[in-house]
Amino acid sequence: MRIVGGKYGGRVLPPLPRGFKARPTTDSARENLFNILENFADFASSDALDLFAGTGAVSCEFVSRGCRSVDTVEIDPLHFAYIRKTAETFGFVELHAVRNDAFRFLGFCRKTYDIIFADPPFACEKTILIPSLVTEHRLLKEGGRLVIEHPAGRDFSDAPGFVESRHYGSVNFSFFLGV
Repeated sequence: MRIVGGKYGGRVLPPLPRGFKARPTTDSARENLFNILENFADFASSDALDLFAGTGAVSCEFVSRGCRSVDTVEIDPLHFAYIRKTAETFGFVELHAVRNDAFRFLGFCRKTYDIIFADPPFACEKTILIPSLVTEHRLLKEGGRLVIEHPAGRDFSDAPGFVESRHYGSVNFSFFLGV
């Protein structure tokens, strides 16, 4: 697993520790995702949120692309420790790791973001609630984007702010616009 672009592009993330259960977003899917995001985001003036961060690879991409701040939410203690260690090893002072349940975080967060990325476990039934929670709590800045990674067959087309879905092999992204 590596950072695919930006200032730290090509840097390899540390090996995952034994017992790690996260399903990392593939390098090629992250590359496609950030190619899309670059069309509307000025990363240097953007605040990003990575929900269900797992390995933190997406958070590292945000930092590498120059985001002003990156908040990373992960509940699993092993995953959280890995993210913090990776950020410390790479000197990513822009990355702020929060150990919490992502749905709970959406309920109490008072910060707004230019980009929110969510990659919940594919079996999570509450995933469909994420666009409504982000809208209800006004977590996206005007013109900001929410991106949800999800399995094939999950349809967000009726969710608030839905714009489009993109498919890259077994990886699916749905995009939402903040209003």
